[in-house]
Amino acid sequence: MSQYLVSGGVPICGKIRASGNKNAALPCIAAAILTDEQVILRNIPDIEDVQVMLDVYRSFGGSVERLDSNSYRLSLGNIKTSEVPSEAAKKIRASILFAGPLLARTGKAVLPPPGGDVIGRRRLDTHFLALTELGAAVSGKKAFIFSARKLEGADIFLDEASVTATENAVMAAVLAKGKTILTNAASEPHVQDLCRMLSSMGARIEGIGSNRLGITGVKKLSSCDYTIGADYMEVGSFIGLAAATRGELVIEGTGPEDIRPAKMAFGKLGIGWEHEGTTLRVPKRQAMKVNHDLGGMIPKIDDAPWPGFPPDLTSIIIVVATQVDGTVLVHEKMFESRMFFVDKLIGMGARIVLCDPHRAVISGPAKLAGSELTSPDVRAGMAMVIAAMAAEGSSVIRNVYQIERGYEKLVERLSSLGGRISRSE
Repeated sequence: MSQYLVSGGVPICGKIRASGNKNAALPCIAAAILTDEQVILRNIPDIEDVQVMLDVYRSFGGSVERLDSNSYRLSLGNIKTSEVPSEAAKKIRASILFAGPLLARTGKAVLPPPGGDVIGRRRLDTHFLALTELGAAVSGKKAFIFSARKLEGADIFLDEASVTATENAVMAAVLAKGKTILTNAASEPHVQDLCRMLSSMGARIEGIGSNRLGITGVKKLSSCDYTIGADYMEVGSFIGLAAATRGELVIEGTGPEDIRPAKMAFGKLGIGWEHEGTTLRVPKRQAMKVNHDLGGMIPKIDDAPWPGFPPDLTSIIIVVATQVDGTVLVHEKMFESRMFFVDKLIGMGARIVLCDPHRAVISGPAKLAGSELTSPDVRAGMAMVIAAMAAEGSSVIRNVYQIERGYEKLVERLSSLGGRISRSE
């Protein structure tokens, strides 16, 4: 098992380029199944989750050609199987994203239960609801078996604004007969990326960026050459890293609109940044002081579906709050196990009261000390990296596979910014 060795107490300074959005790359790879023509995807992050998705694509008989470090040419003529390999499904929750395109292309999809981060109960009911509304039948116990003689457009109201369920529904609907109305749809930037990619292939999608999508089915999708947007979760993570270590950072290739919800939350901690075009600069001089609500009340940072504060940045902002003067309440409303990593921060010296699985009160600034840590999931793992870099002394972070599922060449990139971090087996 690999681990990181971190010596903290050094400000992160320099220039870095944002990676492509992992959460857009995964559904776009799945969407490549929808055509028998070639698909070129660019700005794909070089991370474990992407490689697993590409392996699944190959298992269907697909051809994958790497054009450069972040670009691929995909092509899939005749599909030799509609079953997702069980080992791949265990590794990554995004394996569920193959249900919609396989159904649309072959009328069948067999998916073992997906794996991924353990951050609480993550329902699949919404996927089943959307696909059955389009005409699919679902059966099976050890694996989910989806089948449909034909898919037909429907008026669908999702019972929750699930990102992956929205993406599955859209991918199934683009080749369904007639029109689909998808209400209470997720509208995150990665959902928008998928919809724009499909549109470039000839799909007819209205309302991109809203929670009401209109999809008129077409008979065939064609080739495309599509560039994925920047990973605003990674950008938010690096903003938090720069602030927590009292560093100065320039991040190139960012999406200003995508990071706006995070700017409001970081602003409550006295942290800001400047945007010029697609370049973002985190200045060294930050207030690093909690801005109270009206009447001197303790402020609250809570996550929500887009355009609310992204839940994937909750772990990051908790660590940053430990280095800020004042008290703040962080309310994680969407996943009941995401906050359980804070006991490790408390062991490092953080002053945190975990009120329940969803709420934590953080008082800072706290002097953190190096510790031995284990990454439970992608974002909590990155939060531990930030804590270790802000701490005095040395830390060991184990199970870094979980971190590298979402962050490209992390050790190499942080080292280029002055971070004292290395990777060992």
